[in-house]
Amino acid sequence: MTHETVDVSVRSAMRSRREFLKLSGLTALGIGGMMFLTGCGPAPLESADDAEGSSASSAVLGDGVTLRVGMEAAYAPYNWQVSSASDFTIPIENVSGAYADGYDVQVAKIIAEQLGMEAVAVKLEFGSLIDALNNGQVDIVCAGMSVTPERASAALFSESYVDDDIVMITKKDSAYAGATTFADLEDASILGQAATMYNDVIDQIPEVNHMTPAETVPMVVENLRSGTCDIITYSKLSAPKLLEVYPDFVELEMADAFEGSRMPDNAAVAKGNDAALVRINEIIADIDEQDRQDMWSACMDRQPA
Repeated sequence: MTHETVDVSVRSAMRSRREFLKLSGLTALGIGGMMFLTGCGPAPLESADDAEGSSASSAVLGDGVTLRVGMEAAYAPYNWQVSSASDFTIPIENVSGAYADGYDVQVAKIIAEQLGMEAVAVKLEFGSLIDALNNGQVDIVCAGMSVTPERASAALFSESYVDDDIVMITKKDSAYAGATTFADLEDASILGQAATMYNDVIDQIPEVNHMTPAETVPMVVENLRSGTCDIITYSKLSAPKLLEVYPDFVELEMADAFEGSRMPDNAAVAKGNDAALVRINEIIADIDEQDRQDMWSACMDRQPA
């Protein structure tokens, strides 16, 4: 259930997933691809009018009116579903009477406004978002998603609009509550979310029961609450709120750390939308750091229990 201004094609060698600055509206799309000149002679020069007209048209996403934003709407505080509209929400196009809120939503709203468009959410499973982007079902993905080499080969990713990391959560009365090293977790049943780094990093821990991942973050949390698993992987930025809601949970204070677990929150658009990515990155860059923090904090307070 986000939330880097180097060219995505260069950064695709680095794993990224970041989930969180304080909720409000920002999303980023990295400058999506390097341009190469071919041929022996110099490239023809465009007139200022031609360049301006070309940039304006190529920066359009979708129909230029409605910005369809792909997300789970089940990954608080990045995105979640509510039943009533507010100043923080956008309609969920494919769920009647439902609305989306969250940090990704706030960023998407800012991007849409600056592009002169109206944002609507399209609720989909996390693992299907890139396919939905490429088949035209959505125009942009803002879903707590981090760029990875595999994803960068299929879509263009923005700069990060929030950066997160991965921690492990257990119950206070668990036999693993005092664990500080991976070796201390031997035989523990550990659960993460499907199709995310939360599941992938579990393979770095030897001699544990890597459970079949749950589809959504609420399902991950419910498995820990009900005792189906011993430990869950979770967002570092979201952990304080989780521990407030579930006072019998505790974050493991580990000396060992996961490799490659930093998670930037990157927006994605389909390949070929380079000019739109440039504009989106400009919009993101204009969001003040304090405003990002304030948005994130507001989302943390507003998110469902």
